[in-house]
This record gives sequence, C-alpha cells and structure tokens, in this order.
Amino acid sequence: QVQLVEAGGGVVQAGGSRRLSCAASGSMRNICVRKWYRQTPGKQREFVARITSGGVTGYADSVKGRFTISGDNAKGTVYLQMNSLKPDDTGLYYCNAYALGIDYWGQGTQVTVSS
Repeated sequence: QVQLVEAGGGVVQAGGSRRLSCAASGSMRNICVRKWYRQTPGKQREFVARITSGGVTGYADSVKGRFTISGDNAKGTVYLQMNSLKPDDTGLYYCNAYALGIDYWGQGTQVTVSS
C-alpha cells in the first residue's frame, strides 16, 4: 500500500507561481512512476506531468515550458512547480503513484487561478 498526501494548493493570480508537493508513505520501493493529474467540474481528469524512478520527465502540451516536476527518483516527495499560471490551470490537482500494477491516488489539492 502507498499513501499519498498533496499540499500547496490555493488561490493565485494569473501569471503567478505555485508549488505543489506530494508526500508518499508506505511501500514506496516498488513505485516506478509518479504523476500529476488535474480535474475541473464536468471534465475528465487530465494528465499534467510525470517522473519515472529513473528521473525521466514528461508533460502535457498545455503545461510544457511552464510546469516542472521533480522528486527523488519518483519516491518520497514529488513536487510540481507551476509558473506563468493561467485561469485554465484551475482545477483539483491529484498526485498518482504506480507500483506493481496498481494506481494509488491522493485526495487532491485545489488550485484556483484568478484573472
């Protein structure tokens, strides 16, 4: 079992920055990838960024060049640095961990970008 706790959400003005964190606990040694997703009411949860245990990162086109995911080999705490925020970035941000065929999710942290 893996437990994930997100933090860092809040209200930020457009153009501003915010850093989210996702702390993992439990059976972390088998985690092979960590991801961030976001969701807004009426829409499907969408992929934002990922980092593998080897440190390889990937981003959705909508955030590329503005967001940076980082973490210690995808285990422990993972961060999402969000710069040049836009109102379209508003959403509930979820942390995900994938280990041994199982997806684990946190409860989410709300980010609201005001125009």
